[in-house]
Amino acid sequence: MEWLLLVPAYFLGTFPSAVMVAKSRGVDIYAVGSGNPGASNVARSLGNRWGVLVFVLDGLKGAIPAAVGVHLLDNRALAYGMVAAAIVGHMFPITRRFRGGKGVATFAGASLVFYPVVGIIVGPLWYVVRKLTGKASLATFSLGVAWPIGVAIAGAPAWEIVAIFAISLLVLVRHADNIRRLISGTELSGSHGG
Repeated sequence: MEWLLLVPAYFLGTFPSAVMVAKSRGVDIYAVGSGNPGASNVARSLGNRWGVLVFVLDGLKGAIPAAVGVHLLDNRALAYGMVAAAIVGHMFPITRRFRGGKGVATFAGASLVFYPVVGIIVGPLWYVVRKLTGKASLATFSLGVAWPIGVAIAGAPAWEIVAIFAISLLVLVRHADNIRRLISGTELSGSHGG
C-alpha cells in the first residue's frame, strides 16, 4: 500500500512554482526567455532573487518525498520511487498539458536528503561551472555526472548508485536540446530551464 504514495508524489511534482512566482510579477514564464518554467528562466527573466525562490520551491518537491520515504517510512527504495514520481510530475505535469521544467532543482532537493555530505561537496560545482562558463546547462550536465560518482565514492549500495544514475540520466535527457545548442554554440547564457 505504501507504493500508492507515488501518486501524491507525482502531483506534488506538478506544483507550478515558476508559473506562480512569475505570474505574481505579471509575467507569463512560457512567453519569456527560454519559455521553460524553471528556476534559470525565472532568474533570467525576473532576477536572481526570484530564481532562487523557484529553485527552493522546486527543491522541496524532491526533498519532501525523499524525507518521507527515508525518515518517516524507513524505506529508501520507496523514497527513490517517490522522488522519481515527483521529478516526472515536475517535467510532465498533467495539470499543465505536460509542459514542465527539467528537474534539476527537484533532483537536487532529493539528493540533499539522501546524501547531504555529497550534496554539500558536489552542489557548489554547479555554481562554479556556471560562473566560469556562463552556461547553467553545462553546469547541470556536470552535476548530473558528478552526483552518481560522489554517491559511489560515499559508499552507497549498488542499487542506490544505479537509481541515482537513472534519475540523473532522466534529467540529462530532458536537457537534450540544451546539449545540442551547447555543441552548436547557440545555447543561451544561464540557460537550463530546470
